Amino acid sequence: MEQDLARVIGHLSRARSVLFVTGAGVSAESGIPTYRGIGGLYDGKPTEGGVPIEVALSESMFRHQPERTWKHLHDIERACRGAVFNRAHEILALLEGYFERCWVLTQNVDGFHKAAGSKNVIDIHGDIHELRCTRCDFAERVADYSHLPSCPSCPRCGAVVRPNVVLFEELLSPTKVALMERELTRGFDLVFTIGTSSLFPYITAPVLQAAQRQHPTVEINPGRTSLSELVEVRLEVGAVAACEALWAARGQWERRR
Repeated sequence: MEQDLARVIGHLSRARSVLFVTGAGVSAESGIPTYRGIGGLYDGKPTEGGVPIEVALSESMFRHQPERTWKHLHDIERACRGAVFNRAHEILALLEGYFERCWVLTQNVDGFHKAAGSKNVIDIHGDIHELRCTRCDFAERVADYSHLPSCPSCPRCGAVVRPNVVLFEELLSPTKVALMERELTRGFDLVFTIGTSSLFPYITAPVLQAAQRQHPTVEINPGRTSLSELVEVRLEVGAVAACEALWAARGQWERRR
């Protein structure tokens, strides 16, 4: 661990641009449950309606039976209610001020990176606190769903309202994809992947691209993933422990810059 941490410190001292790719493991330390992970809401079992969670939270289910999708959206939000960002989110936000370019690409929909102070965030799967009408341009941000009916409707036109997140079967936001591609085209001197199992191509792409350009890559994850054999450095610890270690050592990599 000490040798690996020293290598990461060396990379931070030379980097002018850094990308952090984050997943459920970062927010898990805030008490956010995963859908399918060990101890998750739907770990090894179907939903109450007897269908996999991927079906319950799909575009086709929402289109035909929005009340069923909303039932599970309420369950997920209720399980997360009261959770707040943790020290890893805070440190990633603080690191923005140390580099010429510093971005977070996150799969998480909890909004914790922005709440912790990060400004350069690509929340590629959306934000569960942002609601929008499926017909008109009505949109609002809510702290939680406690005041929402079981299947909320638009106060302007009466159509069904939905969270501004990517459901299964849906395409990613073109605007966010364009932003991600713009920053990846510019390239990063150093790429971290933190707390993600790296299952989606657009999540593995930044790491693979950096490796092809012979730029250093770092994986922070207590478990092994599809990228574990490809990254240059692995820190086999949780997100909070790793970020705190890097932040505690900032005097070392600041002096070398």
